[in-house]
Amino acid sequence: MDPVVVLILVAALVVMFLVAATVRIVPQARRYNIERFGRYRRTLQPGLNFVLPVADRVNTKLDVREQVYSSDPKPVITEDNLVVNIDTVLYYQITDPRAAAYEVADYLHAIDQLTVTTLRNVIGSMDLEGTLTSREEINARLRAVLDDATGKWGIRVNRVEIKAIDPPNTIKEAMEKQMRAERDKRAAILHAEGERQAKILTAEGTKQKDILEAQGTQQAMILRADGESKAVELVFQAVHRNNADAKVLAYKYLETLPHLAQSDNNTFWVIPGELTEAIRTVTTAFGDQSSATGAPPSARRADGTAADVADSDKDDVGAPEIEPNSTLALDAVAAADEAAKQAAVAVSDAKAEAEAAGETRLPGRGQMSGE
Repeated sequence: MDPVVVLILVAALVVMFLVAATVRIVPQARRYNIERFGRYRRTLQPGLNFVLPVADRVNTKLDVREQVYSSDPKPVITEDNLVVNIDTVLYYQITDPRAAAYEVADYLHAIDQLTVTTLRNVIGSMDLEGTLTSREEINARLRAVLDDATGKWGIRVNRVEIKAIDPPNTIKEAMEKQMRAERDKRAAILHAEGERQAKILTAEGTKQKDILEAQGTQQAMILRADGESKAVELVFQAVHRNNADAKVLAYKYLETLPHLAQSDNNTFWVIPGELTEAIRTVTTAFGDQSSATGAPPSARRADGTAADVADSDKDDVGAPEIEPNSTLALDAVAAADEAAKQAAVAVSDAKAEAEAAGETRLPGRGQMSGE
C-alpha cells in the first residue's frame, strides 16, 4: 500500500479521535463534572460542550431531577421500650453537582444513616401511641434535620414520609382487642342512648295522652254538670210555675223510694226519716177528699157564705180542686195506694237486706239503716 495513503488514513483517524474526545453532548436534566489532570474544572450543562482531549475527562454524571429513595425497615425503640420497624421514603434533589460529587462519598448511604439516627432520636421521645398518631410531626422534624445536614452536600430534601410503622405482633393483638372493646363500648352507648330516647318519647306520649284524657274528662264532667244544673233549674222553674202543693211533692217523694234499691252495688240503703210523714200526708190528703165526697153539703159547710169565701180563697192561691165522684179523684186515690204499697215494699226489702247482712238499724226520723 502506498505510504501516503497510509499516512492519510492515520491522520484521519487521529482527527476523528480528537473530535470525539473534544465534543461532549450532555442530555437534559444531567450534569457532568469535568476534571483536568485530576482536578475539578467545571460542570457541563445540557447541550453541546467542548473539552480538551486527553487533558479533560468526565468524573461523575449526575441526575438533577427529584428522586425517590425508599429505605429498608429500621428497628426503633419508643419511649415505652417497644421496638417498632419504621420504613421511610425520601424525596431529594441534587442542587449542586460539584458538592454532591466531592463533599460526600456516597450521599444516598449518608442520607439513609442520617435518617435512621434522626428517627431514633425523635421516636425515642414518644410512646407507641404518639408514634402512631404523630406522623406529620415526625416528618417535619426529619425534614428539618436532613435538610440542614444535606445542604452542604448539594442536596435538598423535599419531603420525608413514613411509609409504615410495624409494632410487634403482641402489640398488634392488644391493639386489635382494644379497638374491638372500643367499638363494643360505642355500640352499647348508642344502644343505651336509643333506648333512653325511646323511653323519653314514650313517657312524653303517655303524658300527653293522660293530659288530653284528663282534659276530655274535665270537659265532659263540666258539660254533664252544666246539663244537670240546667235540668234541675228547669224542674225547679216548672214546679214553682205550676204552684205544686205539699201533696204533689209528697207523692213525688214516695215515687223515688223504689229506685234506692235498684243498683246491684249498693250494700246499704238510706231510709229517710220523713217517710212516715210523707205517707201520712198523702194518705190524709186523699182520705179527706174521699170522705168529703160522701158527706152531705150541710156537713161540709156550716155556713154557705163561709164556704164560698173558702172556695174563692182556693181559687186565688191556685190549689187543685177535685170534684166529688170524678174520675180524677179515683185515680188519685189509686195512685196514692199504689205509692204507699211500693214504699212499704221498698222498706221491707231494705230491712230484709239489712237483716241478711247482720247489721240492722230501726228506721226512724233522721236515722239510717246500713250494713
